[in-house]
Amino acid sequence: MCGIIGIHNHPESANLAYLCLYALQHRGQESAGIVSSDEGRFYQRKEMGLVADVFDERNLNELKGKSAIGHVRYSTSGESSITNVQPLFAELFGDNFSLAHNGNITNALKLREELKADGAVFQTTSDSEVIIHLLVRSPEGKFEDRLKWVLEKIEGAYSIVILKGTQMIAVRDPMGIRPLVLGQVKDSYVVASEGSCFNLIDGLFLREIAPGEMLIFEGMNYRSIEFKKPSRIRPCIFEYVYFARPDSTIFGRSVYEVRKLCGRALSQEKPVDADVIVPVPDSGLPAALGYAEASGIPFEMGLIRSHYVGRTFIEPESSIRHFGVKLKLSPLKEVITGKRVIVIDDSIVRGTTSMKIVKMIRNAGASEVHLRISSPPTRWPCLYGIDTPNRDELIASSKSVEEIRDYVTADSLEYLSIEGLKSFDSTGNYCDACFSGDYPIQPTDRKDLREKAKAHVACGQKAKSACGM
Repeated sequence: MCGIIGIHNHPESANLAYLCLYALQHRGQESAGIVSSDEGRFYQRKEMGLVADVFDERNLNELKGKSAIGHVRYSTSGESSITNVQPLFAELFGDNFSLAHNGNITNALKLREELKADGAVFQTTSDSEVIIHLLVRSPEGKFEDRLKWVLEKIEGAYSIVILKGTQMIAVRDPMGIRPLVLGQVKDSYVVASEGSCFNLIDGLFLREIAPGEMLIFEGMNYRSIEFKKPSRIRPCIFEYVYFARPDSTIFGRSVYEVRKLCGRALSQEKPVDADVIVPVPDSGLPAALGYAEASGIPFEMGLIRSHYVGRTFIEPESSIRHFGVKLKLSPLKEVITGKRVIVIDDSIVRGTTSMKIVKMIRNAGASEVHLRISSPPTRWPCLYGIDTPNRDELIASSKSVEEIRDYVTADSLEYLSIEGLKSFDSTGNYCDACFSGDYPIQPTDRKDLREKAKAHVACGQKAKSACGM
Protein backbone atom coordinates (compact mmCIF):
# COMPACT_ATOMS: atom_id res chain seq x y z
CA MET A 1 0.00 0.00 0.00
CA CYS A 2 2.39 2.65 -1.25
CA GLY A 3 2.55 5.28 -3.95
CA ILE A 4 5.64 6.21 -5.97
CA ILE A 5 6.48 9.10 -8.27
CA GLY A 6 9.44 9.96 -10.50
CA ILE A 7 10.05 13.28 -12.27
CA HIS A 8 12.83 13.53 -14.87
CA ASN A 9 14.27 16.63 -16.57
CA HIS A 10 12.10 19.33 -15.01
CA PRO A 11 13.44 22.54 -13.35
CA GLU A 12 10.84 22.16 -10.56
CA SER A 13 11.14 18.41 -10.13
CA ALA A 14 10.71 18.41 -6.33
CA ASN A 15 7.64 20.67 -6.48
CA LEU A 16 6.03 18.41 -9.09
CA ALA A 17 6.89 15.32 -7.03
CA TYR A 18 5.27 16.96 -3.99
CA LEU A 19 2.05 17.70 -5.90
CA CYS A 20 1.92 14.17 -7.28
CA LEU A 21 2.44 12.66 -3.83
CA TYR A 22 -0.45 14.82 -2.63
CA ALA A 23 -2.63 13.19 -5.30
CA LEU A 24 -1.33 9.74 -4.32
CA GLN A 25 -1.89 10.25 -0.58
CA HIS A 26 -4.67 7.61 -0.60
CA ARG A 27 -2.00 4.97 -1.28
CA GLY A 28 -0.17 5.64 1.99
CA GLN A 29 -0.63 7.91 5.00
CA GLU A 30 2.16 6.70 7.24
CA SER A 31 5.15 8.60 5.86
CA ALA A 32 6.29 10.65 2.88
CA GLY A 33 9.63 11.37 1.26
CA ILE A 34 11.31 12.98 -1.74
CA VAL A 35 14.90 12.62 -2.97
CA SER A 36 16.13 14.96 -5.71
CA SER A 37 19.25 14.84 -7.85
CA ASP A 38 21.22 17.79 -9.18
CA GLU A 39 23.68 16.29 -11.66
CA GLY A 40 24.30 13.38 -9.31
CA ARG A 41 24.31 15.35 -6.05
CA PHE A 42 21.42 14.20 -3.86
CA TYR A 43 19.08 16.07 -1.54
CA GLN A 44 16.38 14.46 0.60
CA ARG A 45 13.45 15.17 2.88
CA LYS A 46 11.41 12.38 4.47
CA GLU A 47 9.44 12.05 7.68
CA MET A 48 6.57 10.20 9.31
CA GLY A 49 3.22 11.83 8.55
CA LEU A 50 1.09 13.11 5.69
CA VAL A 51 2.50 14.90 2.66
CA ALA A 52 1.19 18.29 3.83
CA ASP A 53 2.87 17.80 7.22
CA VAL A 54 6.24 16.65 5.89
CA PHE A 55 6.84 19.33 3.23
CA ASP A 56 6.68 23.11 3.18
CA GLU A 57 7.97 25.82 0.85
CA ARG A 58 11.29 26.06 2.65
CA ASN A 59 12.29 22.40 2.59
CA LEU A 60 10.99 21.94 -0.96
CA ASN A 61 13.30 24.76 -2.11
CA GLU A 62 16.20 22.81 -0.60
CA LEU A 63 15.46 19.82 -2.86
CA LYS A 64 17.48 20.99 -5.85
CA GLY A 65 17.87 19.42 -9.26
CA LYS A 66 15.95 18.47 -12.38
CA SER A 67 15.09 14.93 -11.26
CA ALA A 68 13.25 13.68 -8.18
CA ILE A 69 11.57 10.56 -6.87
CA GLY A 70 8.99 10.37 -4.11
CA HIS A 71 7.13 7.86 -1.96
CA VAL A 72 4.11 7.69 0.34
CA ARG A 73 4.07 4.63 2.56
CA TYR A 74 1.63 2.38 4.32
CA SER A 75 3.67 -0.46 5.76
CA THR A 76 2.91 -3.97 4.59
CA SER A 77 6.46 -5.23 5.12
CA GLY A 78 8.62 -3.87 7.91
CA GLU A 79 7.83 -1.76 10.94
CA SER A 80 6.16 1.63 11.04
CA SER A 81 9.22 3.73 11.87
CA ILE A 82 11.36 6.56 10.51
CA THR A 83 14.09 4.11 9.45
CA ASN A 84 11.73 2.56 6.90
CA VAL A 85 10.63 5.84 5.30
CA GLN A 86 11.40 5.91 1.58
CA PRO A 87 13.00 6.73 -0.81
CA LEU A 88 15.98 4.76 0.46
CA PHE A 89 19.51 6.06 -0.22
CA ALA A 90 22.72 4.12 -0.80
CA GLU A 91 26.27 4.39 -2.11
CA LEU A 92 27.61 1.98 -4.70
CA PHE A 93 31.42 2.15 -5.01
CA GLY A 94 31.42 5.92 -4.59
CA ASP A 95 28.37 6.36 -6.84
CA ASN A 96 25.13 7.30 -5.04
CA PHE A 97 21.63 6.15 -5.87
CA SER A 98 18.14 6.32 -4.35
CA LEU A 99 15.21 3.93 -4.65
CA ALA A 100 11.45 3.95 -4.01
CA HIS A 101 9.37 0.76 -4.17
CA ASN A 102 5.68 -0.18 -4.18
CA GLY A 103 4.73 -3.81 -3.61
CA ASN A 104 6.05 -6.74 -1.59
CA ILE A 105 9.05 -8.97 -2.26
CA THR A 106 7.70 -12.41 -1.35
CA ASN A 107 11.14 -14.02 -0.86
CA ALA A 108 12.61 -11.04 1.02
CA LEU A 109 13.08 -12.91 4.33
CA LYS A 110 14.94 -15.73 2.62
CA LEU A 111 17.17 -13.29 0.73
CA ARG A 112 17.73 -11.20 3.88
CA GLU A 113 19.05 -14.22 5.79
CA GLU A 114 21.39 -15.10 2.91
CA LEU A 115 22.65 -11.52 2.75
CA LYS A 116 23.19 -11.37 6.52
CA ALA A 117 25.20 -14.58 6.34
CA ASP A 118 27.32 -12.86 3.71
CA GLY A 119 28.01 -9.93 6.02
CA ALA A 120 25.28 -7.48 5.03
CA VAL A 121 24.21 -5.03 7.75
CA PHE A 122 20.59 -3.88 7.43
CA GLN A 123 19.47 -0.42 8.53
CA THR A 124 15.72 -1.02 8.06
CA THR A 125 13.17 -3.84 8.32
CA SER A 126 11.72 -3.02 4.89
CA ASP A 127 11.86 -5.60 2.09
CA SER A 128 12.97 -2.76 -0.23
CA GLU A 129 16.42 -2.68 1.41
CA VAL A 130 17.02 -6.22 0.17
CA ILE A 131 17.06 -4.81 -3.38
CA ILE A 132 19.79 -2.33 -2.41
CA HIS A 133 22.04 -4.98 -0.81
CA LEU A 134 21.64 -7.21 -3.86
CA LEU A 135 22.57 -4.30 -6.14
CA VAL A 136 25.79 -3.80 -4.19
CA ARG A 137 26.64 -7.52 -4.44
CA SER A 138 25.83 -7.97 -8.13
CA PRO A 139 28.78 -9.29 -10.19
CA GLU A 140 27.75 -7.13 -13.17
CA GLY A 141 29.43 -3.85 -14.10
CA LYS A 142 26.93 -1.38 -15.56
CA PHE A 143 24.17 -0.30 -13.20
CA GLU A 144 21.34 -1.43 -15.48
CA ASP A 145 22.96 -4.87 -15.76
CA ARG A 146 23.32 -5.03 -11.98
CA LEU A 147 19.63 -4.16 -11.68
CA LYS A 148 18.62 -6.86 -14.18
CA TRP A 149 20.67 -9.38 -12.17
CA VAL A 150 18.79 -8.35 -9.01
CA LEU A 151 15.41 -8.60 -10.73
CA GLU A 152 16.16 -12.21 -11.61
CA LYS A 153 16.56 -13.01 -7.91
CA ILE A 154 13.59 -11.24 -6.33
CA GLU A 155 10.03 -12.56 -6.43
CA GLY A 156 6.71 -10.87 -5.87
CA ALA A 157 5.27 -7.49 -6.75
CA TYR A 158 7.40 -4.45 -7.44
CA SER A 159 7.06 -1.12 -9.14
CA ILE A 160 10.34 0.74 -8.63
CA VAL A 161 11.81 4.15 -9.43
CA ILE A 162 15.54 4.81 -9.03
CA LEU A 163 17.70 7.93 -9.26
CA LYS A 164 21.34 7.43 -10.17
CA GLY A 165 23.59 10.22 -11.37
CA THR A 166 21.82 11.90 -14.29
CA GLN A 167 19.58 8.87 -14.88
CA MET A 168 16.13 7.91 -13.65
CA ILE A 169 15.08 4.26 -13.97
CA ALA A 170 11.57 2.79 -13.68
CA VAL A 171 10.78 -0.93 -13.39
CA ARG A 172 7.55 -2.96 -13.24
CA ASP A 173 7.47 -6.64 -12.25
CA PRO A 174 6.86 -9.27 -14.97
CA MET A 175 3.31 -10.04 -13.78
CA GLY A 176 2.37 -6.37 -13.58
CA ILE A 177 0.73 -6.87 -10.18
CA ARG A 178 1.06 -3.24 -9.07
CA PRO A 179 0.30 -0.39 -11.52
CA LEU A 180 2.94 1.96 -12.97
CA VAL A 181 2.25 4.57 -15.65
CA LEU A 182 4.23 6.97 -17.82
CA GLY A 183 3.32 10.61 -18.46
CA GLN A 184 4.84 13.76 -19.89
CA VAL A 185 4.95 17.44 -18.88
CA LYS A 186 6.34 19.41 -21.84
CA ASP A 187 9.90 18.06 -22.25
CA SER A 188 9.85 16.20 -18.95
CA TYR A 189 8.79 12.65 -18.11
CA VAL A 190 6.74 11.48 -15.16
CA VAL A 191 6.39 7.95 -13.75
CA ALA A 192 3.68 7.28 -11.16
CA SER A 193 1.66 4.57 -9.46
CA GLU A 194 -1.49 6.16 -10.89
CA GLY A 195 -2.14 8.66 -13.66
CA SER A 196 -4.68 10.60 -11.58
CA CYS A 197 -1.80 12.76 -10.34
CA PHE A 198 -1.01 13.93 -13.89
CA ASN A 199 -4.08 16.18 -13.90
CA LEU A 200 -2.64 18.20 -11.03
CA ILE A 201 0.57 19.06 -12.92
CA ASP A 202 -0.97 19.46 -16.42
CA GLY A 203 0.66 16.20 -17.44
CA LEU A 204 -0.21 14.03 -20.43
CA PHE A 205 -0.88 10.33 -19.88
CA LEU A 206 1.26 8.40 -22.38
CA ARG A 207 0.91 4.71 -21.48
CA GLU A 208 1.30 2.05 -18.85
CA ILE A 209 4.78 0.74 -18.26
CA ALA A 210 4.56 -2.85 -19.42
CA PRO A 211 5.06 -5.84 -17.12
CA GLY A 212 8.71 -6.87 -17.27
CA GLU A 213 9.76 -3.48 -18.71
CA MET A 214 12.58 -1.21 -17.59
CA LEU A 215 12.67 2.43 -18.71
CA ILE A 216 15.96 4.35 -18.51
CA PHE A 217 15.62 8.14 -18.68
CA GLU A 218 18.59 10.37 -19.50
CA GLY A 219 18.59 13.88 -20.94
CA MET A 220 15.42 14.48 -22.92
CA ASN A 221 14.97 10.85 -23.96
CA TYR A 222 14.35 7.39 -22.57
CA ARG A 223 14.90 3.85 -23.77
CA SER A 224 12.96 0.69 -23.02
CA ILE A 225 14.36 -2.72 -22.08
CA GLU A 226 12.34 -5.90 -21.59
CA PHE A 227 14.33 -7.35 -18.69
CA LYS A 228 12.05 -10.40 -18.46
CA LYS A 229 9.39 -11.65 -20.84
CA PRO A 230 6.12 -12.10 -18.94
CA SER A 231 4.88 -15.70 -18.84
CA ARG A 232 1.49 -14.51 -17.58
CA ILE A 233 0.21 -11.10 -16.56
CA ARG A 234 -1.78 -10.88 -13.31
CA PRO A 235 -2.59 -7.29 -12.26
CA CYS A 236 -4.18 -6.86 -8.83
CA ILE A 237 -7.97 -6.78 -9.10
CA PHE A 238 -8.26 -5.19 -5.64
CA GLU A 239 -6.86 -1.98 -7.17
CA TYR A 240 -10.22 -1.74 -8.97
CA VAL A 241 -12.26 -2.77 -5.92
CA TYR A 242 -10.86 -0.25 -3.48
CA PHE A 243 -7.28 0.91 -3.68
CA ALA A 244 -6.94 3.07 -6.80
CA ARG A 245 -8.53 6.50 -7.12
CA PRO A 246 -11.74 6.44 -9.19
CA ASP A 247 -10.37 9.08 -11.58
CA SER A 248 -7.41 6.83 -12.49
CA THR A 249 -7.06 4.59 -15.51
CA ILE A 250 -5.13 1.45 -14.59
CA PHE A 251 -4.56 -1.81 -16.44
CA GLY A 252 -6.21 -0.14 -19.44
CA ARG A 253 -9.56 0.63 -17.79
CA SER A 254 -11.26 3.46 -15.93
CA VAL A 255 -11.47 2.61 -12.23
CA TYR A 256 -14.75 4.52 -11.91
CA GLU A 257 -16.40 2.63 -14.78
CA VAL A 258 -15.23 -0.75 -13.46
CA ARG A 259 -16.71 0.00 -10.03
CA LYS A 260 -20.02 1.02 -11.60
CA LEU A 261 -20.08 -2.19 -13.63
CA CYS A 262 -19.44 -4.18 -10.44
CA GLY A 263 -22.45 -2.46 -8.88
CA ARG A 264 -24.62 -3.41 -11.86
CA ALA A 265 -23.42 -7.02 -11.66
CA LEU A 266 -24.15 -7.05 -7.92
CA SER A 267 -27.70 -5.83 -8.55
CA GLN A 268 -28.27 -8.62 -11.07
CA GLU A 269 -26.76 -11.32 -8.86
CA LYS A 270 -28.10 -10.22 -5.46
CA PRO A 271 -31.32 -8.18 -5.81
CA VAL A 272 -33.49 -7.21 -2.84
CA ASP A 273 -36.70 -5.19 -2.44
CA ALA A 274 -35.91 -1.84 -0.85
CA ASP A 275 -36.79 1.85 -0.87
CA VAL A 276 -33.38 3.49 -1.12
CA ILE A 277 -29.72 2.74 -1.94
CA VAL A 278 -27.09 4.31 0.32
CA PRO A 279 -23.34 4.08 -0.44
CA VAL A 280 -20.60 3.94 2.15
CA PRO A 281 -18.49 6.93 1.04
CA ASP A 282 -16.24 7.29 -0.75
CA SER A 283 -15.19 3.98 -2.31
CA GLY A 284 -18.75 2.57 -2.31
CA LEU A 285 -20.16 5.43 -4.42
CA PRO A 286 -19.58 4.18 -8.00
CA ALA A 287 -20.83 0.66 -7.20
CA ALA A 288 -23.95 2.10 -5.55
CA LEU A 289 -24.64 4.20 -8.65
CA GLY A 290 -24.33 1.09 -10.81
CA TYR A 291 -26.62 -0.88 -8.49
CA ALA A 292 -29.20 1.92 -8.58
CA GLU A 293 -29.12 2.20 -12.37
CA ALA A 294 -29.59 -1.55 -12.80
CA SER A 295 -32.27 -1.95 -10.13
CA GLY A 296 -34.24 1.26 -10.56
CA ILE A 297 -34.15 1.85 -6.80
CA PRO A 298 -33.45 5.50 -5.87
CA PHE A 299 -29.88 6.44 -4.93
CA GLU A 300 -29.40 8.78 -1.95
CA MET A 301 -26.44 10.07 0.03
CA GLY A 302 -27.71 8.68 3.31
CA LEU A 303 -24.26 8.76 4.92
CA ILE A 304 -22.30 12.01 4.95
CA ARG A 305 -18.54 11.74 5.36
CA SER A 306 -16.37 14.31 7.12
CA HIS A 307 -13.33 14.99 4.94
CA TYR A 308 -11.46 16.75 7.72
CA VAL A 309 -10.76 13.78 9.95
CA GLY A 310 -7.09 12.88 10.24
CA ARG A 311 -5.64 9.50 11.08
CA THR A 312 -5.52 10.27 14.83
CA PHE A 313 -8.05 11.77 17.21
CA ILE A 314 -8.67 12.17 20.94
CA GLU A 315 -11.61 10.12 22.15
CA PRO A 316 -13.67 11.63 24.98
CA GLU A 317 -13.08 10.10 28.39
CA SER A 318 -16.78 9.31 28.70
CA SER A 319 -17.46 6.36 26.44
CA ILE A 320 -19.32 7.11 23.20
CA ARG A 321 -20.40 3.98 21.29
CA HIS A 322 -18.88 3.64 17.81
CA PHE A 323 -17.01 6.95 18.27
CA GLY A 324 -14.51 6.39 15.44
CA VAL A 325 -17.16 5.68 12.79
CA LYS A 326 -19.36 8.54 14.05
CA LEU A 327 -16.42 10.91 13.68
CA LYS A 328 -16.14 10.05 9.97
CA LEU A 329 -19.74 9.23 8.98
CA SER A 330 -23.05 10.81 9.87
CA PRO A 331 -26.47 9.41 8.82
CA LEU A 332 -29.13 11.57 7.15
CA LYS A 333 -32.30 10.67 9.01
CA GLU A 334 -34.42 12.41 6.37
CA VAL A 335 -33.23 9.81 3.84
CA ILE A 336 -33.22 6.77 6.13
CA THR A 337 -36.10 6.94 8.62
CA GLY A 338 -38.82 4.40 7.92
CA LYS A 339 -37.03 3.10 4.80
CA ARG A 340 -35.78 -0.31 3.69
CA VAL A 341 -32.15 0.58 3.02
CA ILE A 342 -29.59 -1.16 0.81
CA VAL A 343 -26.08 -0.22 1.98
CA ILE A 344 -23.37 -0.64 -0.67
CA ASP A 345 -19.73 -1.03 0.36
CA ASP A 346 -16.66 -2.23 -1.56
CA SER A 347 -15.43 -4.91 0.87
CA ILE A 348 -15.53 -6.31 4.39
CA VAL A 349 -12.17 -7.08 6.01
CA ARG A 350 -12.56 -7.52 9.77
CA GLY A 351 -16.28 -6.71 9.93
CA THR A 352 -16.17 -4.27 12.85
CA THR A 353 -16.70 -1.14 10.74
CA SER A 354 -19.56 -2.76 8.79
CA MET A 355 -21.27 -3.68 12.06
CA LYS A 356 -21.02 -0.10 13.31
CA ILE A 357 -22.38 1.32 10.04
CA VAL A 358 -25.35 -1.07 10.03
CA LYS A 359 -26.19 -0.17 13.63
CA MET A 360 -25.81 3.53 12.89
CA ILE A 361 -28.29 3.32 9.99
CA ARG A 362 -30.73 1.25 12.02
CA ASN A 363 -30.52 3.74 14.89
CA ALA A 364 -31.28 6.52 12.38
CA GLY A 365 -34.67 4.93 11.82
CA ALA A 366 -34.25 2.41 8.99
CA SER A 367 -36.91 -0.33 9.02
CA GLU A 368 -34.54 -2.79 7.27
CA VAL A 369 -30.82 -2.72 6.49
CA HIS A 370 -29.54 -4.90 3.63
CA LEU A 371 -25.76 -4.95 3.14
CA ARG A 372 -24.39 -5.54 -0.37
CA ILE A 373 -20.65 -5.85 -1.05
CA SER A 374 -19.30 -5.13 -4.55
CA SER A 375 -16.52 -7.73 -4.26
CA PRO A 376 -16.27 -11.37 -3.12
CA PRO A 377 -15.48 -12.29 0.51
CA THR A 378 -11.87 -11.42 1.42
CA ARG A 379 -10.64 -14.78 2.71
CA TRP A 380 -6.90 -14.74 2.10
CA PRO A 381 -4.07 -12.30 2.95
CA CYS A 382 -2.48 -10.31 0.15
CA LEU A 383 1.23 -10.99 -0.24
CA TYR A 384 1.84 -8.35 -2.89
CA GLY A 385 1.35 -4.99 -1.22
CA ILE A 386 -2.16 -4.65 0.26
CA ASP A 387 -2.38 -4.58 4.04
CA THR A 388 -4.22 -7.84 4.84
CA PRO A 389 -1.29 -9.77 6.31
CA ASN A 390 -2.88 -12.41 8.57
CA ARG A 391 -5.67 -14.76 7.61
CA ASP A 392 -7.11 -14.95 11.12
CA GLU A 393 -7.82 -11.18 10.93
CA LEU A 394 -10.16 -11.70 7.96
CA ILE A 395 -13.70 -12.40 9.10
CA ALA A 396 -14.61 -14.29 5.90
CA SER A 397 -11.75 -16.76 6.42
CA SER A 398 -13.53 -18.37 9.37
CA LYS A 399 -17.21 -17.38 9.08
CA SER A 400 -19.90 -18.14 6.53
CA VAL A 401 -21.82 -15.31 4.85
CA GLU A 402 -24.76 -15.99 7.18
CA GLU A 403 -22.48 -15.86 10.23
CA ILE A 404 -21.03 -12.56 9.03
CA ARG A 405 -24.56 -11.23 8.46
CA ASP A 406 -25.38 -12.14 12.02
CA TYR A 407 -22.20 -10.45 13.29
CA VAL A 408 -22.82 -7.17 11.46
CA THR A 409 -26.54 -7.33 12.44
CA ALA A 410 -27.85 -6.74 8.88
CA ASP A 411 -31.23 -8.07 7.70
CA SER A 412 -29.40 -9.59 4.75
CA LEU A 413 -25.84 -9.72 3.45
CA GLU A 414 -24.66 -10.67 -0.04
CA TYR A 415 -21.35 -10.42 -1.90
CA LEU A 416 -20.54 -10.14 -5.59
CA SER A 417 -19.19 -13.41 -6.99
CA ILE A 418 -15.68 -13.70 -8.42
CA GLU A 419 -17.26 -14.27 -11.84
CA GLY A 420 -19.35 -11.14 -11.41
CA LEU A 421 -16.30 -9.13 -10.36
CA LYS A 422 -14.42 -10.20 -13.47
CA SER A 423 -17.37 -9.76 -15.82
CA PHE A 424 -16.06 -6.35 -16.96
CA ASP A 425 -13.13 -8.11 -18.68
CA SER A 426 -13.51 -11.29 -20.71
CA THR A 427 -9.82 -12.22 -20.27
CA GLY A 428 -10.05 -12.58 -16.48
CA ASN A 429 -6.25 -12.33 -16.18
CA TYR A 430 -6.14 -10.78 -12.73
CA CYS A 431 -4.63 -11.69 -9.39
CA ASP A 432 -7.60 -12.51 -7.14
CA ALA A 433 -5.63 -14.31 -4.42
CA CYS A 434 -7.28 -12.30 -1.63
CA PHE A 435 -10.62 -13.81 -2.69
CA SER A 436 -9.62 -17.22 -4.05
CA GLY A 437 -6.31 -18.15 -2.39
CA ASP A 438 -4.85 -18.71 -5.85
CA TYR A 439 -1.43 -17.08 -5.45
CA PRO A 440 0.26 -16.46 -8.81
CA ILE A 441 3.71 -16.28 -7.16
CA GLN A 442 4.94 -18.83 -4.65
CA PRO A 443 4.68 -17.35 -1.09
CA THR A 444 8.30 -18.26 -0.27
CA ASP A 445 8.41 -16.44 3.09
CA ARG A 446 5.02 -17.66 4.35
CA LYS A 447 5.14 -21.24 5.61
CA ASP A 448 1.48 -21.01 6.60
CA LEU A 449 0.43 -20.40 2.99
CA ARG A 450 2.92 -22.41 0.92
CA GLU A 451 1.07 -25.73 1.15
CA LYS A 452 -2.27 -24.06 0.46
CA ALA A 453 -0.81 -22.38 -2.62
CA LYS A 454 0.57 -25.70 -3.87
CA ALA A 455 -2.82 -27.33 -3.29
CA HIS A 456 -4.48 -24.68 -5.43
CA VAL A 457 -2.10 -25.38 -8.28
CA ALA A 458 -2.70 -29.12 -7.96
CA CYS A 459 -6.46 -28.73 -7.87
CA GLY A 460 -6.60 -26.47 -10.89
CA GLN A 461 -8.90 -23.56 -11.43
CA LYS A 462 -12.07 -25.60 -11.99
CA ALA A 463 -11.71 -27.84 -8.98
CA LYS A 464 -10.84 -25.34 -6.26
CA SER A 465 -14.22 -25.50 -4.56
CA ALA A 466 -14.06 -29.28 -4.47
CA CYS A 467 -10.66 -29.03 -2.75
CA GLY A 468 -12.17 -27.00 0.08
CA MET A 469 -10.07 -23.92 -0.54
